[in-house]
Amino acid sequence: MSVTTKSRSGAARAARPEPLPPGLLKMGVVLALGPILALLDTTIVNVGIDSVARDLHSSMAAVQWVATGYLLAISLTMPLSGWAAGRFGARRAWLGSVVLFVLGSALCGLAWSTGSLIVFRVLQGIGGGLIQPLGQTIMVQAAGPSRIGRVMGTLLLPISLAPVLGPILGGLVLEHLNWRWMFLLNVPVGLLTVLLAARWLPAEARSELPRPRLDVTGLVLLSPGLTALVYGLSTVGEGGAAGPVAVGAGAVLLAAYGWHALRVGRRGGRVPLIDLRLFARRGFAVATANSFLQGAVLYSSMFLVPLYYQQVERTGAVAAGLLLAPQALGTAVTSLLSSRIADRFAPRPLILVGIGCSLLGTFAFTQLGRGSGPADWLVVGSLVLRGAGMGIIVIPGMAAVYGSVEKGQVPAAAGAVNVLNRLGGALGTAVLTLILRQAQAGHPGHPGAAFGATFWWVLALSALSIAPALLYPGSARTAD
Repeated sequence: MSVTTKSRSGAARAARPEPLPPGLLKMGVVLALGPILALLDTTIVNVGIDSVARDLHSSMAAVQWVATGYLLAISLTMPLSGWAAGRFGARRAWLGSVVLFVLGSALCGLAWSTGSLIVFRVLQGIGGGLIQPLGQTIMVQAAGPSRIGRVMGTLLLPISLAPVLGPILGGLVLEHLNWRWMFLLNVPVGLLTVLLAARWLPAEARSELPRPRLDVTGLVLLSPGLTALVYGLSTVGEGGAAGPVAVGAGAVLLAAYGWHALRVGRRGGRVPLIDLRLFARRGFAVATANSFLQGAVLYSSMFLVPLYYQQVERTGAVAAGLLLAPQALGTAVTSLLSSRIADRFAPRPLILVGIGCSLLGTFAFTQLGRGSGPADWLVVGSLVLRGAGMGIIVIPGMAAVYGSVEKGQVPAAAGAVNVLNRLGGALGTAVLTLILRQAQAGHPGHPGAAFGATFWWVLALSALSIAPALLYPGSARTAD
């Protein structure tokens, strides 16, 4: 064999990524179970709201707080993830959040009234809000910068299927059991998760750094601000002053938090809940801006697609939820492929390709209500393409977030990127709901056309994400 041939084969071996250690894969399996539980619970409960209202003799307006209270509790506690990781250790805080979620699930299954169910759902949300950012913190710190893309792929692959499985499980539970089992099924799965975590998650080394004190002023400003903003955005289209007032109050509180966070120092262990100085790093700022916009695109489309089939095609709730399966399949396949190359290639071209796929996959929905509309095969293909684009985008985006910060800043980065992603989802869904209602008023008797007009705005929102994508690094980052 010639020297040239040997050098080429050596280069090929060097370029080929080493397989992930079995211990890291086991961690990925355990840490994926937590957010799967939280996501499944959200979609399952959405299917069963009507059954809950009938059984508890409650109005639909009151029982909607079963879903809304859970989402608000997540918004309230998610910013605490960085502090919790520093104060108790990420592993211990993650286990505690899963236990709290399981306890809330058991109590929800035993609820005796709408009020008690709402309280127990808030308890669930307090645990659920910490699960995902803490899990990402543990995985990223264990993997190191050179393997971030691949380990994030192991987390995203099963999580992308949860929104599809939720309506299926919810429908089966409601058909053969009753709504209480939507919550009680979480208990054995959650306990299994805790047992596996105790066995497979390694104990954390004792840190010599002082434990951070809770930023009480930041908590008083940030968590209620996020909660008011999410609530206001979710209700702003329902009429009345409550929604706009909540949005305004949330904006004022968040602005006050921004002023506070930039002033607070690290003396005496004080660390802001979300350190705004992280956004001075170009890679972090660009990646979180892209995550915010992608959250708006993803959550709003997951709301619009099933709603179209329920309102226009008269499809049942479970069947409408199943229509998101092609999108989840596309995300699962490309996230797996993207995770294998995200650590070796520049993020900019990958993310631009993903945005291009998302744009092409959205275009068919802009034709809803025109003539006979797009063919069924074209709708399915478009959903696969949209999901594929999102799967390509998210892995290099998350790798850019965590690759741009120091190891000790990972918990704060995880809290920030997850908060902004959820805020983007709430804002995108609220804005597109308003646009849809205006379009429906402008297309009386043609509901399909109203959805088609709304999807032009989804297309524009997807195109807007090109701007931060162009600011990603154009060359591959070097592994440490």
